[in-house]
Amino acid sequence: MGDMDPHIFAVAEEAYKQMARDERNQSIIVSGESGAGKTVSAKYAMRYFATVSGSASEANVEEKVLASNPIMESIGNAKTTRNDNSSRFGKYIEIGFDKRYRIIGANMRTYLLEKSRVVFQAEEERNYHIFYQLCASAKLPEFKMLRLENADNFHYTKQGGSPVIEGVDDAKEMAHTRQACTLLGISESYQMGIFRILAGILHLGNVGFTSRDSDSCTIPPKHEPLTIFCDLMGVDYEEMCHWLCHRKLATTTETYIKPISKLQATNARDALAKHIYAKLFNWIVDHVNRALHSAIKQHSFIGVLDIYGFETFEINSFEQFCINYANEKLQQQFNMHVFKLEQEEYMKEQIPWTLIDFYDNQPCINLIESKLGILDLLDEECKMPKGTDDTWAQKLYNTHLNKCALFEKPRLSNKAFIIQHFADKVEYQCEGFLEKNKDTVFEEQIKVLKSSKFKMLPELFQDDEKAISPTSAISSGRVPLTRASSKPTKGKPGQTAKEHKKTVGHQFRNSLHLLMETLNATTPHYVRCIKPNDFKFPFTFDEKRAVQQLRACGVLETIRISAAGFPSRWTYQEFFSRYRVLMKQKDVLSDRKQTCKNVLEKLIVDQDKYQFGKTKIFFRAGQVAYLEKLRADKLRAACIRIQKTIRGWLLRKKYLRMRRAAIAVQRYVRGYQARCYAKFLRRTRAATIIQKYWRMYVVRRRYKIKRAATVVLQSYLRGYLARNRYRKMLRQHKAVIIQKWVRGWLARTHYKRSMQAIIYLQCCFRRMMAKRELKKLKIEARSVERYKKLHIGMENKIMQLQRKVDEQNKDYKCLLEKLTNLEGVYNSETEKLRSDLERLHLSEEEAKIATGRVLSLQEEIAKLRKDLEQTQSEKKCIEERADRYKQETEQLVSNLKEENTLLKQEKEALNHRIVEQAKEMTETMEKKLVEETKQLELDLNDERLRYQNLLNEFSRLEERYDDLKEEMTLMVNVPKPGHKRTDSTHSSNESEYTFSSEIAETEDILLRTEEPSEKKVPLDMSLFLKLQKRVTELEQEKQVMQDELDRKEELVLRSKAKEEERPQVRGAELEYESLKRQELESENKKLKNELNELRKALSEKSAPEVTAPGAPAYRVLMEQLTSVSEELDVRKEEVLILRSQLVSQKEAIQPKDDKNTMTDSTILLEDVQKMKDKGEIAQAYIGLKETNRSSAMDYHELNEDGELWLVYEGLKQANRLLESQLQSQKRSHENEAEALRGEIQSLKEENNRQQQLLAQNLQLPPEARIEASLQHEITRLTNENLDLMEQLEKQDKTVRKLKKQLKVFAKKIGELEVGQMENISPGQIIDEPIRPVNIPRKEKDFQGMLEYKKEDEQKLVKNLILELKPRGVAVNLIPGLPAYILFMCVRHADYLNDDQKVRSLLTSTINSIKKVLKKRGDDFETVSFWLSNTCRFLHCLKQYSGEEGFMKHNTSRQNEHCLTNFDLAEYRQVLSDLAIQIYQQLVRVLENILQPMIVSGMLEHETIQGVSGVKPTGLRKRTSSIADEGTYTLDSILRQLNSFHSVMCQHGMDPELIKQVVKQMFYIVGAITLNNLLLRKDMCSWSKGMQIRYNVSQLEEWLRDKNLMNSGAKETLEPLIQAAQLLQVKKKTDDDAEAICSMCNALTTAQIVKVLNLYTPVNEFEERVSVSFIRTIQMRLRDRKDSPQLLMDAKHIFPVTFPFNPSSLALETIQIPASLGLGFISRV
Repeated sequence: MGDMDPHIFAVAEEAYKQMARDERNQSIIVSGESGAGKTVSAKYAMRYFATVSGSASEANVEEKVLASNPIMESIGNAKTTRNDNSSRFGKYIEIGFDKRYRIIGANMRTYLLEKSRVVFQAEEERNYHIFYQLCASAKLPEFKMLRLENADNFHYTKQGGSPVIEGVDDAKEMAHTRQACTLLGISESYQMGIFRILAGILHLGNVGFTSRDSDSCTIPPKHEPLTIFCDLMGVDYEEMCHWLCHRKLATTTETYIKPISKLQATNARDALAKHIYAKLFNWIVDHVNRALHSAIKQHSFIGVLDIYGFETFEINSFEQFCINYANEKLQQQFNMHVFKLEQEEYMKEQIPWTLIDFYDNQPCINLIESKLGILDLLDEECKMPKGTDDTWAQKLYNTHLNKCALFEKPRLSNKAFIIQHFADKVEYQCEGFLEKNKDTVFEEQIKVLKSSKFKMLPELFQDDEKAISPTSAISSGRVPLTRASSKPTKGKPGQTAKEHKKTVGHQFRNSLHLLMETLNATTPHYVRCIKPNDFKFPFTFDEKRAVQQLRACGVLETIRISAAGFPSRWTYQEFFSRYRVLMKQKDVLSDRKQTCKNVLEKLIVDQDKYQFGKTKIFFRAGQVAYLEKLRADKLRAACIRIQKTIRGWLLRKKYLRMRRAAIAVQRYVRGYQARCYAKFLRRTRAATIIQKYWRMYVVRRRYKIKRAATVVLQSYLRGYLARNRYRKMLRQHKAVIIQKWVRGWLARTHYKRSMQAIIYLQCCFRRMMAKRELKKLKIEARSVERYKKLHIGMENKIMQLQRKVDEQNKDYKCLLEKLTNLEGVYNSETEKLRSDLERLHLSEEEAKIATGRVLSLQEEIAKLRKDLEQTQSEKKCIEERADRYKQETEQLVSNLKEENTLLKQEKEALNHRIVEQAKEMTETMEKKLVEETKQLELDLNDERLRYQNLLNEFSRLEERYDDLKEEMTLMVNVPKPGHKRTDSTHSSNESEYTFSSEIAETEDILLRTEEPSEKKVPLDMSLFLKLQKRVTELEQEKQVMQDELDRKEELVLRSKAKEEERPQVRGAELEYESLKRQELESENKKLKNELNELRKALSEKSAPEVTAPGAPAYRVLMEQLTSVSEELDVRKEEVLILRSQLVSQKEAIQPKDDKNTMTDSTILLEDVQKMKDKGEIAQAYIGLKETNRSSAMDYHELNEDGELWLVYEGLKQANRLLESQLQSQKRSHENEAEALRGEIQSLKEENNRQQQLLAQNLQLPPEARIEASLQHEITRLTNENLDLMEQLEKQDKTVRKLKKQLKVFAKKIGELEVGQMENISPGQIIDEPIRPVNIPRKEKDFQGMLEYKKEDEQKLVKNLILELKPRGVAVNLIPGLPAYILFMCVRHADYLNDDQKVRSLLTSTINSIKKVLKKRGDDFETVSFWLSNTCRFLHCLKQYSGEEGFMKHNTSRQNEHCLTNFDLAEYRQVLSDLAIQIYQQLVRVLENILQPMIVSGMLEHETIQGVSGVKPTGLRKRTSSIADEGTYTLDSILRQLNSFHSVMCQHGMDPELIKQVVKQMFYIVGAITLNNLLLRKDMCSWSKGMQIRYNVSQLEEWLRDKNLMNSGAKETLEPLIQAAQLLQVKKKTDDDAEAICSMCNALTTAQIVKVLNLYTPVNEFEERVSVSFIRTIQMRLRDRKDSPQLLMDAKHIFPVTFPFNPSSLALETIQIPASLGLGFISRV
């Protein structure tokens, strides 16, 4: 058996043989992890000994030894998460043998029973099996007195939530336990006593306490669980009830009885239950030993040690410490034994050998058990009156930290320590060490139990001397051992005071030393149990776990050291017998040793691979496998030869036998086949004859049936066609009659409508002529002579007019309010009237149709009546025929009505279907359009992101290029110290954005770099050329990406333009009219300028008498003015008439289809309805529409010369003009009303914001309240300052307008005073000759341009960009002022058509901005300021580019300021790229500022005080309730966000760009917070989730206050919100798992599992997430396709866009402040 694979029986056989051979005691040490099979292996070893050795007497001792296993498993084994039958104690069983090596008895010792399992079980674990066996057998008659119930009804058995083990029947196991007890001699009475005590422990666990106050508690009267416990234990109820709620405190003089709190009472109850169970466990072990004891003298023994293996969990406590301490001792013994035997073998065989150095774990053992070691300090702390786990931990740190290399302190905890064991580092939590080491039980409760009437209970608490079994006496020949329990209780009266206070650690150390002495006195054998997987799955082997366990138990170290030597060995005889097949006959000698040497020299060339000993051959690792391969190959070749010969002989015999049989079978088969073929031929001939006649009959019958059916069908079909032809002819005849009457009625109706329209047009034309005449009269009334009369007393009238203006302003405000109210009423009434009008139109059309039908029916009825009257006068013979004809006619009419009704219903159904189909098609198209738009937007964002990444790479390469260029310049200048470096700004201005200049500059650099030494030139030039090539490739890729981006944007714009086509039908016509109007205004302005110049010339060159009102020249001037004014009016009217004629000619030339006609008519109908005379115009228009629809009449031929047509077209154009004026007036009123509403809304928002700020300030502490109020006051004053500046600008504009009006009035007054100057002296006249004429010339009409000289360009860039301070500009000047100034300079260069100046200015501007950002790139205000100005400069280039898409929102004055000579589209792209780079730099600055605040403010700081006051066990307290100095809080983050937002608003940044910046900031906050949450275990708790939720709500409130909820920033916080929700939700059932999977859609699977694994409870009400629940989550999320990446990319930057935002600021109104130092620039 020893030659086979490793087996437990082989180990047992080896131990048994060595005991018999060497006369030495043996030990089998079984170790491994929980669930690896230690207990089963020990049972099989004992079963082997019982089977092999037999019994020395007739008492069947071997059966008793095996019977002890079920008892010990029931009281010492339990279900854990790793093992369904896990031993929760260590045991050492000594099996005694006599001289004939037969079993005579056994003895058992136990170590470290896990008492805490009696009162607490983790999730999916159970208490000890015996409790569940009792509950499963509760229905037995003998157990009724125990008053047991289901295990779910007891507190001590239901905590794990898993009372049943799959495949195990607890009732049957109970029967086996009772049978084993009987076999071991435990009587029925003692068995019932054991069960009675166990049932009492279960009922004790159900005892509940009620808090009377914080320091005392009570048990309800006649509490049933306590009553049952007292009855079962035989103790007094009142006494037990009293001592469960009180304790006795003894001093030197007095004794006190003190009440205890509910928590202390519960702990005391649990301690009592654990103590009773431990005593019962020891009592059962004593009785088992007593039953296994034998009176025969023991000769030798074999010990089987079933001990716990090395353990390390997430939380390791006192039990794991003791277990790992025991494993350290066992590993030391293992190392000494294995390596000592190995080296003794080499010495005995006289093999040259160097001693092996192996790992010695004695320092670790000294750390634990030496003086001032861990156990020593623990016992010392237990003796201290106020000793705690914390003080013990500090003593450990002070004693061993930094002094012992095996002792460490965790970085994140002050209540734990780390020991470097032989297998791995283990972190132990100090909490609970002292309590478990003391093992304290109240003495008064023990006294109550000792006074029990139940005889067995006091027996449990007797002295050890009385309880020790007789088997403790050990025969000579081995080390005498005494039985030591793992946890003896305190308070034994027979011991001294010193022994009375022995701790659990001290007892365990003593018992472990005794065990080591026993093992060292025996020959050990080792069984290492390896657990295949952690999930209890069959046929599943986890290689990593197996290697981990092998390393933990030291097997890998043993194999490594053994492999360094000669791990394989054979005796000479065994080697000869094994490898005889490899030897030839001549190699075999009589000397076996020499034979083996000769063979090995031939087979293995390298002699270092083996060594010859005295009795054995030693091999290196792998050599035996090589010999086995040679042996197997030799045997395989021999087997193949033997098989070949035997198989050939067998197959030959089989072939001959099969051949004879086949010949016989063929003979019989061929005869049978011949007979069958003859029979087949006869049957075939008979069947052919029958088929012939039958087929003939069937075909003839089918032909007759078809012929008869065809004749019948033809007769019916011909009759049906004849009837249809008759009906068709009859319907055509009737339809001709109906059409005749309908067409006559339509012609009359058309004629009437045409006449009404013509009459109405004549009225309109006459009204127009009357208005024209009235206009002429008004012009005459405004002549110069009339002004002379009116100007008398103008001084007084000016004052009156001023007062009237004020009164009119007041009236205007009142009228504006009334107009706002009337507007709402007007809109509602208009909508109502429109709906009524449409309804009336529909009803009118239906009434017309119905009237036509009624008339036709009436005419038919009248005709029938006439026919009836004629038939009555005829002869009687024809009356019957007439009656029949009448009936047929009536029937025909009713049929026609019915058919008409059916047709009408079909028509309605078809119309309804058409409407539904149109609606469905519209919805489908809209959905497709929305989906395509979304897809295009996603593609556009991807392309943007890719392009911006390329741009970032390009900027990096560009910076590298600049650095290399500077290095090359320095290299050029180093050999020439006298050479001065020139400014490279000018030389590189044009090289960064144009390919031609870049190549030129490259050539220039190449020429300059040829001067230095030749050694450095090739390296630098190759690097430079590579960079240049890379830049060129990037430029090409950038251009391709830009083209694709433009194409996609164009597609999006086209799709949007298709939706906007309908409202823009008349856009071209209105633009044409506006252009004409501008031309007329320009002509009018020219005439006015000529008139002013004429007046000026007259006033300057003539005498005062000439310019007097009565002078001839003055009269001639006035006449010319009158004539010019009349000519202007006439030209206006001519232009209107010409325009109408042009439009009419266009409409006449371009043929229109019916659809366009209907569209135009609908639009014109809406336009006409908006005019004043709604009824008349609508009637005329509808009449014209009906005329156009019903006839193809040419309106050019209404009269001879087409005059009416021209008049109609002119009136139509006039109506459109009136409509446009009305619409513009309405829009102005709507804009004013909207502005007022906006002001009201802003006031409401301001009020709400003030209230929210007030509420927030009231919640803050006084210091924070003062700081917040100051911050709010600063923000308010800043906003008020900006508002006042805007008002000041508006007032400046108003003052300028008033000045102009005042100058006009002064001019008029001067003209009036000219007539009174005749009586004044000439000297006085000369003093003020220019005042009335020259005042209008002082106000210069600026064109919105700035002029500067070419040599001042660098000064402009320096003052406006390089040395500009953003803080002063943002506060004191208008936003974007540098951008406006630069654009006005560009406009002037464009006006001069100077391309060099434009290119130089733009290139210098871009380079200067880059220099500023490179120099002050870490300043947020600088980066924000230049991002805002770059965007504003880009918008100005677009707004004034002259492209129609950018001119929609411009005023006419702004359209005049458009660029005329240059297309700067390429520079717009360069500026867009620069803005992207500035935006990315702004994001990096934001991240650098916010990153130190995020973790502290979002995670560590307690925003809600007191929620997370309890920290998770073993974790260092990282934050406090009051923020330390320098600690960031959530308020710090909010203040920083407010600062960012206010700076961007002050700089005038576009609102859409601010939203994108805020979205990026919130993404950074969410990503960094979530990443730190995933990396820190102390942050994953329920309270921390609540803190995060509150902090996120504060951020959302900030977004709401800033009106940024639609910026997309909230969505970036969704992963963090879901992580916080995951920390707070319930995590137990499958429904909870489903809810978590549906809720956490923004988190990846790895993130969800990580949060669940890190979740740490902070109090006893929370529980750790179970492994099964996490596995359930993983199974549910396995189909989710998400990124395996755990952490979010905090460096990710969203693609930025710059939506076009035109400015309403007029360029000519911009003033350049003197503080900028731009005095060399002049306005043009």
